[in-house]
Amino acid sequence: MQNDEQALTLTPVTGMDAFTPEEWASLDGTTRDGPTPYNPFISYAFLKALEESGCATRKTGWMPQHLRLEDAQCRLLGAVPCYLKSHSQGEYVFDFGWADAFERAGGRYYPKLQVSVPFTPATGPRLLVNRNNHPAAVRRALANGLKTLTDRLGVSSLHVTFAPPDDMNALQSADFLTRTDQQFHFFNEGFASYDDFLAGLASRKRKALKKERRAALENGLEIDWLTGHDLTEAVWDDFYAFYMDTGSRKWGHPYLNRGFFSLIGETMPDDILLVMARRNGRYIAGAINFIGGDALYGRNWGCIEDHRFLHFEVCYHQAIAFAIEKGLDRVEAGAQGEHKLARGYLPVTTNSAHYITHPGLRRAIADYLSREREEVDMMSTILSEHSPYKKS
Repeated sequence: MQNDEQALTLTPVTGMDAFTPEEWASLDGTTRDGPTPYNPFISYAFLKALEESGCATRKTGWMPQHLRLEDAQCRLLGAVPCYLKSHSQGEYVFDFGWADAFERAGGRYYPKLQVSVPFTPATGPRLLVNRNNHPAAVRRALANGLKTLTDRLGVSSLHVTFAPPDDMNALQSADFLTRTDQQFHFFNEGFASYDDFLAGLASRKRKALKKERRAALENGLEIDWLTGHDLTEAVWDDFYAFYMDTGSRKWGHPYLNRGFFSLIGETMPDDILLVMARRNGRYIAGAINFIGGDALYGRNWGCIEDHRFLHFEVCYHQAIAFAIEKGLDRVEAGAQGEHKLARGYLPVTTNSAHYITHPGLRRAIADYLSREREEVDMMSTILSEHSPYKKS
């Protein structure tokens, strides 16, 4: 696929093996030594583990169609993590209604193209740019190339989810539709300690959180932070049991398999934090977090014993404490959850971009998205008024 800008070539490839780790490391945000803060979900290790473990493959409905953007000397200028999908599961930006409406009208919504990190509702670079090149031009070439690929494959649509502002600007310029949603993030305002954070809360909220944390650990529970060499196979066995319990109760089929956790434990252990709850010498609950250059990303949680408030302690309070201790700017606690507001997490707007090939479907979706954005803005304003922090 030729691109007109400077004789660039954009090629779809069927897996991370089409890139060398060194090539991928030249893309901004994929390592800790670049100008943009490191995002562990777009690291070579994370994306490769999803494929190698069998979690993101043709068999699971996530067929890799990553894009390579090269110059005339075959040097990698940019890339896009992209998948040809036969369903809409594991995305956290829901388009089931779009698919249903289009298919009831006689259209074929699947397969579609999805630009994202599978099973990961965290904002991060999607139009990946070689740090030694002109980012705006590369992003523009990638955005236009995605449209060309969609048209060439004859699929209904392409969706770029949890995209950051620079990517959204390029995609909007390429005539993608814009969608917004909401998450809750904790922002570290230079707190010296968890107690310093608590001091910034309104008195009633501060007392409630202290009471909640005491209650969470009142049955002799203790909390461990495990990272790096602490992540043994025995620890992963325990955590996977928690993960499977939550997955089975929530949706019946967890997306990640046991092999995935072994792979990331081997290839990126220093980027992982397990917060594990221990009682009577054994682990009974835990949450996995990923450590970025400026953020802690909370992901999956599970337990094999029920204890009041333990979920809040393991997933939210401990994440804040870790972020403050390590000097991270924020904690991104994943999708949904207005209950996070009372625990110091504030509403944040997330963005996605959508290229719809059918004119009628595009018009209908554009109208829907316009009204949806107004609702998201209104809800964000209402929630912000209920911030637990002291009023300035």
